[in-house]
Amino acid sequence: MTGPGLTRRSLLGALGCSAAAAPFMTPVTWAALPGETRLVVILLRGAMDGLDVLRPVGDPAYARHRPSLPEGGEALTNFHVLHPALDGLRPLWQAGELGFAQAVSTPYRDKRSHFDGQDMLETGSVRVGGAADGWLNRALQQVPDARAETAFAVGRQEMLLLSGAAEVSTWSPDSNLDLTAQGESLLEAIYAEDPLFRAAAARAIALSREADGAMMAGGRAGRAQGLAEFAASKLVGEARIAAFSISGWDTHVRQSTALPRALGDLETAILTLKDKLGPHWARTGVLCLTEFGRTVRENGAGGTDHGTGGLAVYA
Repeated sequence: MTGPGLTRRSLLGALGCSAAAAPFMTPVTWAALPGETRLVVILLRGAMDGLDVLRPVGDPAYARHRPSLPEGGEALTNFHVLHPALDGLRPLWQAGELGFAQAVSTPYRDKRSHFDGQDMLETGSVRVGGAADGWLNRALQQVPDARAETAFAVGRQEMLLLSGAAEVSTWSPDSNLDLTAQGESLLEAIYAEDPLFRAAAARAIALSREADGAMMAGGRAGRAQGLAEFAASKLVGEARIAAFSISGWDTHVRQSTALPRALGDLETAILTLKDKLGPHWARTGVLCLTEFGRTVRENGAGGTDHGTGGLAVYA
């Protein structure tokens, strides 16, 4: 479902029809490509309940299967209501800059393990363990003159989405270079005669400072904002592809409490990207994916269990 008069901005080759995720960690990666179009992939780790995000209240079965989950919110169409936690994105919908793809899914069916589902989504494979690299990395390998400028991970877990033969680098604040000014000077002296190591050390120090600043801001105003600001700061430069993840979507219990928090993070991330990208937003596509959907019928704990088809959000 697209917004009124939505014309999809051109992306870096139609990269948005696969999937991506891995729980509890928040990887962020970016890479440089020729051209001015930009792509951001946000992985929604934990299986987002798309039926609660975009509520099909026009179907009487919805209320029948979810008697205790709320139906409120402002109508987006004559059939759907948008979750109130995403009301801040309504202007994007009205401007034709927001859309939804409903009932999308990988072929993963069996036990619906988050880990297996996310691996399949990130590799773009039709089976668990079917590919060792990520679909976005494979796409990068096909772009003429593409080069990996910078790819960074906030968290310890590798982001399979961008894993592969195309060169990317990683960054994790968990491996922070906490150097004093004296320590930096010593490192410079050690590598003074080696241009390769000297450049790598200087880059690591610069990235450490940038990541610290972004994540400190995220601690004050929300982790999602810090991640989005850091990604946008690279995309306004040489980077053209960014990917990061937002967790908190596993809503087996008390969904009416847990889901709004995760949606608030998603809204913050998208609006921060729009704000910080400035004029580049018009040439940026944002694709938000989750590993699988959740059941239509609510469970006995005020939540929903693992299902199949889910919701993709794009801006």
